[in-house]
Amino acid sequence: MSEQAMGQALREALWVSTQVMGPPLLAVLAIGLVVSLVQALTQIQEATLAFVPKLVMGGALMLLLGPFTTQVMTGWTVTLFDRMIQIGGAP
Repeated sequence: MSEQAMGQALREALWVSTQVMGPPLLAVLAIGLVVSLVQALTQIQEATLAFVPKLVMGGALMLLLGPFTTQVMTGWTVTLFDRMIQIGGAP
């Protein structure tokens, strides 16, 4: 496999990982920032207060974005298998 093809495959892998895990990570980051701000303003230092909203939001977003994630991963997998066939030849 040429270096250019490897570079393109790496770029695509990074893009797919950004598409799949970017929105849940950004949402959990925003929730954590809001909860931390509320904790700082009210001086409540409870560990579960920071953990539970992040867990709920992350789970809800993964359920909502499940079809999109499946579509992106399926498309990327098909592309990788097509490339393997091009490189190694069809059986």
